[in-house]
Amino acid sequence: MTTKPFQLMLVLNNRVELASWVAFAAKLLPTGGQNHEIHLRGLVSIEAHKSLSEGALAAREWRDSLYQLALEHALVHDEVLVHVDYQPFQRILEELNQRSIDLLVVEWSAAQGLVGGMAIEDVLQTASCSLVLVSDIQTVRSAQNVLLALRGGPNLSIGTHVAAALAGEGSITLFHAVNRASEAPDLEAVMRATPQISRSITAVAGIVDGIVRESAGHDVIVIGAGMRRVSTPSSKLDVFKSVYERSGKPIVLVNAAQQESLAFHAPRFFVPEQEPLTVRVDRWFAENTYHSSEFSDLRALLALKEKQGVTISVALPALNEEETIGKVIGTLKTALMDELPLVDEMVLIDSASTDRTVEIASQFGIPIYIHQDILRDEVGTHRGKGEALWKSLYVTRGDIIAWVDTDITNIHPRFIYGLLGPLLKSQRVQYVKGFYARPIAVGDKLQAYGGGRVTELVARPLLNLFYPELSGIIQPLSGEYAGRRAALEQVPFFSGYGVETGLLIDILERYGLESIAQSDLEVRVHHNQPLVNLSKMSFAILQVFIERLEGRYGVELLNKANRSMKLVIQEPERFALDVAEIGDRERPPMASLPAYQARRASVGG
Repeated sequence: MTTKPFQLMLVLNNRVELASWVAFAAKLLPTGGQNHEIHLRGLVSIEAHKSLSEGALAAREWRDSLYQLALEHALVHDEVLVHVDYQPFQRILEELNQRSIDLLVVEWSAAQGLVGGMAIEDVLQTASCSLVLVSDIQTVRSAQNVLLALRGGPNLSIGTHVAAALAGEGSITLFHAVNRASEAPDLEAVMRATPQISRSITAVAGIVDGIVRESAGHDVIVIGAGMRRVSTPSSKLDVFKSVYERSGKPIVLVNAAQQESLAFHAPRFFVPEQEPLTVRVDRWFAENTYHSSEFSDLRALLALKEKQGVTISVALPALNEEETIGKVIGTLKTALMDELPLVDEMVLIDSASTDRTVEIASQFGIPIYIHQDILRDEVGTHRGKGEALWKSLYVTRGDIIAWVDTDITNIHPRFIYGLLGPLLKSQRVQYVKGFYARPIAVGDKLQAYGGGRVTELVARPLLNLFYPELSGIIQPLSGEYAGRRAALEQVPFFSGYGVETGLLIDILERYGLESIAQSDLEVRVHHNQPLVNLSKMSFAILQVFIERLEGRYGVELLNKANRSMKLVIQEPERFALDVAEIGDRERPPMASLPAYQARRASVGG
């Protein structure tokens, strides 16, 4: 007979004693069976008057700590999540409805009667699985003598299980509360099943006084949630808080799942579907903004990759980059392929360079493709970086594909692993954008900030206007990004400057905001574009925005618009206007091409 893997979710409010929390949770897993898992969740509570984006740094610190636990404990699931919200426990309740969690172990404030910003009554009514709420892990860690206070019923089983896990070789006193003495059951069977129970007490009246009195000589009190009903309605006595305050002991509250209450209560406490968009974006920013340093343990990333059975390709688009191409390939290939096989495949996608780019790249033994030659007979070819990226889907094999520009002068492996980390550690993420500080050359000096002029003057203002869901993207036009093939092959690519804008918008609309993440790659130094090139880039990006808005609102504008741009030429011997035809071609989703389908079938993709 196969035992169903037991799923335990451990939810924490602070990062103190994390190892003790995991050790306690592990004791609550059933004996026997296999593949039991602990899912780690961190909660970051934000004050009501602040933006949720204020939680971004706290979320990063949480992830660092939780990822380390996942590495150290085989029972901990690889994917850890940090919820940032005004009442972050609401997000846990939503998760419970999406996952088959058997037991929820939560750090709570017994003194305030709160769990992740929610009142204990709301939590008990809404949770769809059994609950164990622990007020003080430091004392619980060393508990020897446990007072177990229950009314019986469904809490008896979970209560004795938790008390036994806490007591270890110590002893348990069972305090059993009933309304009438005649209701007291025979507890012999319970005591035989739990050898640590050394004595039992049955109480009919004075329940709180009795628990407080018996708590002397015990290290921790395990109390059933049903105890809240022993007080008279007129007294409105908060039993848990009263016991906590009067006994001075840590409280572990247990509550068995009561499915019959869910249909009536659950909708009252979930996050409203129509919450303000700005709140949703702020939360996304806090939870989906990473830092490359979170993923600097390359062996841990490799272990995740191998466990998930995925392959990774890196495609390097290039056009006349002889000054930097050697260092880019050498640095990335040495660290991520030769010294440690995190990347399975690295290819150069050249756009018919006229300098020594291809010659230099060939010295490293990686495959080299000229993008104009890829699929030429099937679909022809266009100019532009986007065309090269689109065709790289055809020639690469990986389940995850990362793209990095080849003009970076301070190249570092973080430009790759900083993008791969969110994809390997969060299955919900489909696409990761890099961002960084972008120094700009002023004369012969490097000014700390000032790069990204098209980003700040064109892309981000337009995203804020028409796609505010993407307003938290720091550098939407960055040339460093990665995604899952399963997502990338389903969206169109623009052939030129508009490729980054188009990908962001299309992935948002197909997979949703939560599928997108961004990662801080620290500092990127490269050759800054002259102003005339930035003007061309802006012109192309504006057209992509208009084209996507046409589809959204059912209007036609571009077919009546001028696609040529007058460029002002100011040179020592020439002052004139030049005309450039600027307009990206939209390539269909790669998955729609028969040639691609046949190639993927041949490689088992």
